[in-house]
Amino acid sequence: MNPLFLMKFTSMKFSFSIGLGLLLCSSFVCAQNANPLTSPVFTDLNKALAFEGTVTQISLRDQHSFYISNDIKQLKDLTFLNLMGNNLEVWNPEILKLKKLEVLNLKLNSLAYIPSEISNLDKLIRLNLASNAITNVPESFGELKNLRFLHLSVNSLAVIPSEIKNCKNLEVIELDNNQLSFLPQEITNLKKLRVLNLGYNQFHEFDKSWTKLESLEELNLEYNSLKQFPESIQDLKKLSSLLLNANELKELPDSICELSNLELLLLSNNQLTHLPKQISKLTALKTLILKGNPIPEKEKQRIQKALPNCKIYF
Repeated sequence: MNPLFLMKFTSMKFSFSIGLGLLLCSSFVCAQNANPLTSPVFTDLNKALAFEGTVTQISLRDQHSFYISNDIKQLKDLTFLNLMGNNLEVWNPEILKLKKLEVLNLKLNSLAYIPSEISNLDKLIRLNLASNAITNVPESFGELKNLRFLHLSVNSLAVIPSEIKNCKNLEVIELDNNQLSFLPQEITNLKKLRVLNLGYNQFHEFDKSWTKLESLEELNLEYNSLKQFPESIQDLKKLSSLLLNANELKELPDSICELSNLELLLLSNNQLTHLPKQISKLTALKTLILKGNPIPEKEKQRIQKALPNCKIYF
């Protein structure tokens, strides 16, 4: 088996552990306007259509369908729609008329685009389009003012429109495994953003503007081509998880030692020979991974002494 695949799988497995919690949160999102006793989650469209009560949740996942029946338009009260793991290549326009939708999951399909009419779904809180073949995001995306969770991992995106700045409630953006080399600077308008996953892309530089994302807690930049970090990294005061493995880093800025909430730091497979002298200031650090770096034995001993309560892997 290709060793790169193994490394990539391991990384995605780690991301999944974070994402699992977010997935569980979606149950809460769905339940906001639905009583599970009176609004069951239907797994058959015909049964949902025959139901005499109000249908708010339907899951048609893993049914290997190539299309969704136009009859879905009759379910005007849907807040939750799961179409994950089908064979959908085109969007049924009737889905884009379900104006009460809060959660839409189209992960693991074969969609190549996002229609501009996605803006009709202005009540969306969570949108999962991971593992498709999407090449662009329409400008109208910025009209999704209630969106909090956006999953676009494993697609073919090279550009994210600046209009994303208008999605000011976004808390989680997952863009790993795409073809991105930059993000619009307007992303700094997303003051509620807690999680930004940019792993497995084509970033050569760390954009200094990202350090204005004052609510950021988790930043994933693994498997890119970063050579250095700005001193302004210290401005990400809430950062607890920083993934930088498999880049081209030769040193870290001294200011990284000011990240007092940092608990997880992944630096494996870079070109580091040492860490900053003040590394002992990272008192919250629980896990530090430095495998695959040419760090001398004396420096390893210094790091271990500086971080006695941290699990360190060389």
